Amino acid sequence: MIADAGRFTGEGNYPIPAYSEYMPAPQIGANPYLRGGTSFFAQDDPWGWPLTEYEEAFQLAPGLQSIANQIITALVRLARGKPSHGIARANLIDNPYWSGELAERAGKLGHERFVVFLPLALSRTQDDKGRIRWTLFGGSEQGPSRAFWKGFYKQPEKELPAEKAQDFFRGLMADVYGVNVANDADLYRAGFRIYPGDDAAALPKWAASYLWTARHSLAGVKYLLTFTAFSELPEAVRRAYLEGNLHLLPFPGSMLFWGAPAYRRLQEELPLAQQIPLLHGVARHEGPHGLRVPQSGWLHEPGPGHEEAPDLQGLLRNSYIRTHRWARVHRHEDEIAIFAREDKLVHVLFSAQPNDVELYGKPMARNVQIWTHDFRLLLDGPRASAEEIRRAIRAIGAGGLFGYRFQYPAMRVGLHEVYWQRPLAAYLQRHEDTPALLKNAPTGYLTAYPVADIDIGRPVELWPRILNRKEHMEAIRLFDRPEDGHPHKTALNVRKILDVAAASGLKHLPRGFARRLLNVGPHESLEDWLGSLPARANDPEKARALADGLLRLLDSAGEPSHANARHAAFEPLTFGSTANRTFETRYWNTIRGLAEGEFLNKCNADCVHDQATRERLRHHHRDLEALGDFLLAYYAKIATDGGLGGKALIGELPFHWGTDFDFNWSGGWLENQQGRTHERNLLFGIPGRDRSRAVIMADHYDTAYMEDVYYAARGGSGARIAAAGADDNHSATAALMLAARVFCRLSREGKLGCDVWLIHLTGEEFPSDCMGARHLSSLLVEGALRLHRSGGRVDDLSPVRVQGVYVLDMVAHNNDHAPDIFQIAPGVGPESLRLAYEAHLANESWNRLTHVWNRRVSRRGRGRGQRGADDRTIPAIAAHPVLNGEVRLNYDPRSTLYNTDGQVFSDAGIPAVLFMENYDINRTGYHDTHDTMANIDLDYGSALAAIAIESVARAACVTPVRG
Repeated sequence: MIADAGRFTGEGNYPIPAYSEYMPAPQIGANPYLRGGTSFFAQDDPWGWPLTEYEEAFQLAPGLQSIANQIITALVRLARGKPSHGIARANLIDNPYWSGELAERAGKLGHERFVVFLPLALSRTQDDKGRIRWTLFGGSEQGPSRAFWKGFYKQPEKELPAEKAQDFFRGLMADVYGVNVANDADLYRAGFRIYPGDDAAALPKWAASYLWTARHSLAGVKYLLTFTAFSELPEAVRRAYLEGNLHLLPFPGSMLFWGAPAYRRLQEELPLAQQIPLLHGVARHEGPHGLRVPQSGWLHEPGPGHEEAPDLQGLLRNSYIRTHRWARVHRHEDEIAIFAREDKLVHVLFSAQPNDVELYGKPMARNVQIWTHDFRLLLDGPRASAEEIRRAIRAIGAGGLFGYRFQYPAMRVGLHEVYWQRPLAAYLQRHEDTPALLKNAPTGYLTAYPVADIDIGRPVELWPRILNRKEHMEAIRLFDRPEDGHPHKTALNVRKILDVAAASGLKHLPRGFARRLLNVGPHESLEDWLGSLPARANDPEKARALADGLLRLLDSAGEPSHANARHAAFEPLTFGSTANRTFETRYWNTIRGLAEGEFLNKCNADCVHDQATRERLRHHHRDLEALGDFLLAYYAKIATDGGLGGKALIGELPFHWGTDFDFNWSGGWLENQQGRTHERNLLFGIPGRDRSRAVIMADHYDTAYMEDVYYAARGGSGARIAAAGADDNHSATAALMLAARVFCRLSREGKLGCDVWLIHLTGEEFPSDCMGARHLSSLLVEGALRLHRSGGRVDDLSPVRVQGVYVLDMVAHNNDHAPDIFQIAPGVGPESLRLAYEAHLANESWNRLTHVWNRRVSRRGRGRGQRGADDRTIPAIAAHPVLNGEVRLNYDPRSTLYNTDGQVFSDAGIPAVLFMENYDINRTGYHDTHDTMANIDLDYGSALAAIAIESVARAACVTPVRG
């Protein structure tokens, strides 16, 4: 058993490195910050590891088929004596599973059906699009047999019903050998036996009647199940197999991945090294469907005595396609299939030179494990120190041959990392000569190891529980057609309704909220969508029944909904201050002042020390310090004017920018190292009645480098010049600045239930990479949050519990192709969902009241808002727009939480919701010279800002604290 809570309190105990350098492990169970809540493990099933139907159907099943296609194809070519088979010859030398006796018969094993029971090491990892993916780490580090036999248990010493095994072997005999068996006796009479070898203690009880030993005759034995190395089998067994008189299950050569002596030696330094040989045989896969497969192979770097690379059966992979979270691709697309530019692998791993990292790259050495040609560990990136990375750079720079695998951290429960040891049960179909998966195969077990001390001989053992919930299974089975370029869109829409209904704690899900969960056309109602399900399905009658079931989860049509009841009991708190022309004018002018005023160089890396950049700069110093001082002075005046001077919190959360590599071309980074400057988040805290709790409203106040100034393909010169940032992200900074007066009024009136913290985060853009959010999240989890005020005073804020973070990022550009939509993107967990529900209610309140406001004299007869004619002219007054806030859950492909600071908070277990416009990845005005006032839609942006402010106020007054 393992506890699903970690011990992360105490300064320095929860560091969060840059995601571009080291993507954090998915945290399962109790999250780091809340340190409580429902356990991942059921009280009545402490050994069970639940897996959703969607993981099995959309990731695992197609992923297993892809791996079977690749590995079995290679094994077949090896067994048939083909010279190019894709398995490194070094792995075959002195390999007991591919002995000389077996190798000599290559091409003469005509009866072999290539049954494999390959145990795979799988785990969940996170990619740079925020997708939690089942990932292939390679072959099981527990050896070739343990996962298969453990798959017939459900917990220690408690077996699955014998019928499960019978179903599997019945299908195997029929599909592979064309032999029909009805029961145990038939299987025995068909000649099936088990030779246990060293596995005798692991065998389930039903296996006893099939045991065969070397003392027995082979008469009548046709199928022998054994994981014993071929060279160690009894001589009679080897002879019978080589002569075609006996089938060995699995194909003996399939276990060669566990017999390579070189990797056994490497395992002494790298505990999970036995995973690697099988991983080498599978091509990299980053697409959102199927299993994620990190790149692995061999790297050859020319040098004295190492001029020529050896023949490595296709495993020489000297280049790599980078991905990053700012790429203009959708989450349902395969980025490496779209952007096929390959960079030199050594540069990808180790170079911090500006021409190598460009705008969005960073050295990836922390994401890789490397060993020498003689299988000595050179670098274990996830655990490496800066000095160990430098030592690896020197060794590779001298030239030679090096093995590697990209390594992303496996999922964690508390302080354990967890792997699923799942058998890949497959065979080569007789007529099609293509691999197929075997049905009803054992699903193996899971192993958990302490992160700080991996001992593969002493894992905590758990067992998979693949859920089989009726409505979810129906969604998967019924809606299996491609739709509008979004695979599984209807099935995922059904899943959202079911998941949120179960997690919300509401007796019935409000219809308005349910509608905003769906990925459907903007004018399609919830009722229309439910009515369309039969036409979308492969079985209309079952789809009607499913639609009826979904209806029963919703509040009744024509009756006051839960949402309406909340509206009646909770009138808007802030719209009186925000739904007016004064707010709109201030919003426009505030954005304009930030974007087009004196603050120019607003990327944390400013200023860059190269000629192309320096020639374009209007002045040669970073402006983040001055911008920060301006914001703090602004809040000091707000607090004084509002009568909160002695109660409000105003100050900075300082830290230094640290990396494993030298970015000495970056003035901001260099001055941090030399102590001439530091980075800082800024905090303005407005007091509520309960000062032990806080709700955060956050933005980032840095801006990105402009792609069209940098990239030659877009007309650039290689200069790194910070964007004006009108939308990204001064549209959010302005919202916080205007929110300050609103929350101060609520504070004076005693209406804030808890504190509201306005926090300006630094370093969201590259190359700093969510630096401010990472620092703040670390401090919150560690319980080490301290506010530095002017005059040297330091306030300890660690006792305050943050019950939620609303992150605003790009909120004032109305999508021309799908207008008047914005996203409410919650992080993982019911607490984030509750914050999203408050935002939805605020949105409904706004929409309900626009009809009243638009009848006022100043708005009557006004049409839609228009963007300004130029950067200086404020748009004319227009009707208040009705906005549709789409609630995009973390697994919704349209959620862009991953592309913001919000992802960092969610990963750390801090309840979070992103407010963002309906982001159009193909538009101008994002990370380019057009991010100016000309791209700002005033009426849309001010309405979204008003809804966000109301959401924060609601959360500060009604959402209960947890943890």
